[in-house]
Amino acid sequence: MELAAILCSLILGGEVEQRHYFDVVDRRHHIRVDCETDSHVVEVGFDDKRSSNDSLHQALFSANLTGKLPMIVIIDTNGFEENVQYQIETVARMTGVSYMTVTEDFLIRWQMTEPFRQNRSTLFRQVETAAVN
Repeated sequence: MELAAILCSLILGGEVEQRHYFDVVDRRHHIRVDCETDSHVVEVGFDDKRSSNDSLHQALFSANLTGKLPMIVIIDTNGFEENVQYQIETVARMTGVSYMTVTEDFLIRWQMTEPFRQNRSTLFRQVETAAVN
């Protein structure tokens, strides 16, 4: 879940593990969306995990509850497309669900360099302000 949190908060600008409630037969239930942005509900899976097949179901069900667009992101841990990853991508595209892959290494590097990007934008604002004055 740490990699999903990096993806959600630092790259997609969303909220991690958002709950949504629904009623079935007079009972209250809930689901947790891995990542939710203003426009999308995003389910995150791993390339080598058969359980990632559930991502499509979860993304579509979450989209139905929220009225947002469904998306699946598979975190690639080994640099090549495997059976499960290929199947998820194929079915996602057939159903019109947004799909992307991102490498584990990219997410770790993105988290490690986040302070530099934050400082850089602050530095640019300071330079722009000084140039105007």
